Amino acid sequence: MITFDRNSQTFYLENDRMTYAFDIFDESLEHLWFGAKIGHDDLNYLRGVRGSGCDAQQPDKKLCPNFLANELPVYGQGDFREPMLTYRTEGGDLCAELHYTSHRIIAQPALPGLPSTRGGETLEVTMNDDINGVEVLLYFTLHADTGAVTRACRIRNVGSHTIRLLRAHSFSLDLPRNDLDAISLYGAWANERTPERTPLHHGVWSVDSKRVSSSSQLNPFVALATREATETSGEVWGFNLVYSSSFRLFAEVPTTGHTRVGGGVSEFCFEWILESGEEFCTPEAVMVYSDRGIGEMSRIFHDTYREHLIPERYAKAKRPLVVNNWEATYFDFDRDKLFAIIDASAGTGIDTFVLDDGWFGVRNDDHSGLGDWFVNTEKLQGGLKPIIDRCHERGLKFGLWFEPEMVNPDSDLYRAHPDWAIHSPGHVPAEGRNQYVLDLTRADVRDYIVRVVSDILENHEIDYVKWDYNRNITEVFSEGLPAERQGEFAHRYALGLYDICRRLVLGHPDVFFEGCASGGARFDAGMLYYFPQIWTSDDTDAAMRSRIQYGTSLCYPLSAMSCHVSVCPSHQTKRTTPYKTRADIAHLGATGYELDVSRLPAEELAQIPAQVADYHAMEKLVLEGDLYRLAAPFDAGYFCFELVSKDRSEVHVTLMRLLKIFNCEALYLPLQGLDPDALYENTATGERLHGSTLMHVGLNPAIGNMRDFDTLTWHFKRV
Repeated sequence: MITFDRNSQTFYLENDRMTYAFDIFDESLEHLWFGAKIGHDDLNYLRGVRGSGCDAQQPDKKLCPNFLANELPVYGQGDFREPMLTYRTEGGDLCAELHYTSHRIIAQPALPGLPSTRGGETLEVTMNDDINGVEVLLYFTLHADTGAVTRACRIRNVGSHTIRLLRAHSFSLDLPRNDLDAISLYGAWANERTPERTPLHHGVWSVDSKRVSSSSQLNPFVALATREATETSGEVWGFNLVYSSSFRLFAEVPTTGHTRVGGGVSEFCFEWILESGEEFCTPEAVMVYSDRGIGEMSRIFHDTYREHLIPERYAKAKRPLVVNNWEATYFDFDRDKLFAIIDASAGTGIDTFVLDDGWFGVRNDDHSGLGDWFVNTEKLQGGLKPIIDRCHERGLKFGLWFEPEMVNPDSDLYRAHPDWAIHSPGHVPAEGRNQYVLDLTRADVRDYIVRVVSDILENHEIDYVKWDYNRNITEVFSEGLPAERQGEFAHRYALGLYDICRRLVLGHPDVFFEGCASGGARFDAGMLYYFPQIWTSDDTDAAMRSRIQYGTSLCYPLSAMSCHVSVCPSHQTKRTTPYKTRADIAHLGATGYELDVSRLPAEELAQIPAQVADYHAMEKLVLEGDLYRLAAPFDAGYFCFELVSKDRSEVHVTLMRLLKIFNCEALYLPLQGLDPDALYENTATGERLHGSTLMHVGLNPAIGNMRDFDTLTWHFKRV
């Protein structure tokens, strides 16, 4: 709940595990505590310690701003650390002086034009800069069921002169220690979201994206952990932006003994003009505290996103179990090839056939056709209807691939509207994957996309859409914006994307939308607000997927990860892994198939019904359960995930051996999160063990007998 102590002028956001507290001090908001639950004690004694160096020089003056743990730090007035907000007045002044005006506790408001969590209780604090005519509404939202706190703000020009925002971050937080590690997720195409842990040093450490997308290179997630923190113990603070464009997250260790963490919209090439009466809303930042290690931090993020972010209709609902034709055929398909895949899928448990790239325009490779969203009837005689009818005859639903944000130079759309593609005047635009990006800051472009995609959806029986995005933006410029507003481009692109998603997703509530961006290049909480799941990576090799899915799980739930069984050798790594392994790893997410089932060996095709049944037996755990990461594939000889139901009545464990080592040491695998007094039965063998035995003695897999990339699975139910 959220409370305000009038005597101490202190705000408390707390549940039974966590307290977030700050007070009103000298018209500023002074952060006091974000950590384990504490009493409502007077914490004024902290103030003297924080400001001792400054107070000794200014004993009769207010606390020096450079020592204040400020919830809204700005440039000027003596704080030399990273600000949350910076703006320039019409006269060129950068000095801001915001003071507390009022507050109220309200139901969580929607953020205009932006995705955000829902269903929380919100503290709205009004701050004013009377000199410059700026009002800031700070939002502190508590999701008491999970313990997550979210931050955002709205910056209003309430004066008569123009204001130019130079930095508009979503949050700032000062933690009372300077000995923390930063954990981030770095990567590249087909190698996304690898965890990296770095000791913070004095100065500024940061991660960012300048790509007008959240990117596969650095994800908008950061955790700060005590040096001794592990998966199961120690203090961890996690931060994630509900945002899909250029961002920055940072941690600064000054010489005050604290660590400041903050971030939001990237200030790279950013400048936002606020005319009198206009406002700017920052993206939401989700903040999580755990005193039970990195694993508990992840579980709080997972619960928060399943309960308060992912579309309610689909968050815990069974997902489409698809077969996608991309790795089966790429662009080289016709109606008969698709019929063969559909026919072979019938009766296997696969319930949806997805037709990927190549069905529209003049599109036989990636050089042409993007933007021309009309069916290529020369390639598909009779259009989509015969394909859809064949699916329905065989008991399957039908899904379709789009890349709505892109255009090929060789397309009817580009020839008619070359100005719709993002480019810089006088420069030859850079191509990526032989394509340009459409300018979503323009209303006419957005209207076109919504119209042509809606036309396909409304004139065909389509149950599923895969929404792709296959290149980054290289020219940050729009012909639709005046020169003085070009610094608004990256954020306006995000607002345009969200506008299209809102209109298409909400306009077609019976269609299941899956996100994709060259795999996982836009795997972020902003997209999860619209898409219940995202294609985790174009790399479908099981060994690589264990790494990618492990890193992704630091912040995002398994239910958000689209994971497919593919053929071997892998099209990406050329590695061969056992067929069972590919299924077992794919089952640790929303599962499906990425292969030509019509060409599978008979023995492999015959295994699909059993694989589907195995997945359905654990699907509720994927959608709703708690994840315990028992072994990381980066620093151990094996990978292991454990999924436990919320009531602790059911548990599933997947172990994958990496490279075999002869005469290796025995492995004891203690489980986590079980009821110690309960008796659990192995559903495959009937063996019964108490939860206490499973958690302390553990499993003893015969890892020495496992070959490279073999998997073992266990499923227990409480008796």
